[in-house]
This record gives sequence, C-alpha cells and structure tokens, in this order.
Amino acid sequence: MPGDMNDDPDSRCSLHLEVAVRDPAWRHTVADAEALAAQAANAALSTARLAKFARSGVVEAALTLADDALSRELNHRYRGQDKPTNVLSFSGADGPGSAGQLGEGPPLILGPPLILGDVVIARQTTVREAGEQGKPLQDHLRHLVVHGMLHLLGYDHQQATAAEEMERLEVEILATLGVPDPYHMAGTAHANEAETRSQRS
Repeated sequence: MPGDMNDDPDSRCSLHLEVAVRDPAWRHTVADAEALAAQAANAALSTARLAKFARSGVVEAALTLADDALSRELNHRYRGQDKPTNVLSFSGADGPGSAGQLGEGPPLILGPPLILGDVVIARQTTVREAGEQGKPLQDHLRHLVVHGMLHLLGYDHQQATAAEEMERLEVEILATLGVPDPYHMAGTAHANEAETRSQRS
C-alpha cells in the first residue's frame, strides 16, 4: 500500500511509503491496520529529523506487517537471537542515496530516491504486549511503527540522554495521532525493549 506525504514547501521532500502485509491475519486483528500503520509512519517521518534537511526529491521507506515466524527468522539471521520481537528496523544508512547521508553536502536537486530502510512489525508479539500493558492494540501498533521509523532516522536509545530524546519525540508524534503517552500507562513495559538493527535487509 503506497502512501505519499504531501510536498512541504519548506522541506520540498516527498515521502513514498510502501506498506506490505505479509501476515493476512493483521487485517482481521486490527481494523484498517495498513492505514493506521501508514498514518503513524508518515507522522513520524514528517515530524522528526527528516524535516531538518531541505531536499528536493523522494524519500522511500518500507513497512512490513509480519508474523512472529518472520520476525524470528529475521531476528536470528541479522541479530543472532532466535526469537521473535515486536519491531525490527533495517536502516538503509550504508547504501548510496541513503539516510546516512542526510545533511551531508548540498541538498539533492535530482537523483535517486533517498532510501531510509525497512521496518517489520510482528503481529502475535504486538497483540500479546498490548494485552499485557493494557493498551488498545491500535495504539500499540502505531507506537511500534513510530519507534521503528525513528530508528531509520538515526534516533536510538543506547544512552540515557538519547533514549529520553527518542521517547519525548515518540510521545509528541503519537499525540498528533490522538494516542496517549505510552510511557505513563499502568502496566506499560519500556518501549525501548523494541529490538532494532541498523542494517539494510
């Protein structure tokens, strides 16, 4: 499902987002799962670091709604962990025309799209966590999408200050979607447990 962010006169940057449903059960589990995920991804990418870099061109990202089996396979292959996880991020930072080049050199006027990378969300783990944390499933899905997309933009939670900045931004973005602060809900596990990987799949 492609989604395009409207051109911003300040950034002159158009986002092309591909949403793929690898696990059809998503459509029965979350109403409008593709649309909700695309909305969250667009909110993250239009609100965060990308807006700081005025570029003329297209930015591409991909989002996959998968199951735990695929998540486990990818997590084992790229992270050496033989278990599923809620969200995996595969950054395009090392490729030509990639997000790793944001802000380096003059703005691109013409040329290949800027490749941010891919985010993969595991259905069964997402459903289980939402239940354990007492969150609406739609809200937890959108939180994981925002979290994964911010990783593609270079945000991380390896250090306390970086984690605080990332969480603050997540809360701000989710608020624009009508999603309450996920870090101040009873029974909420720390969202930084989301597993990520800075490698292009």
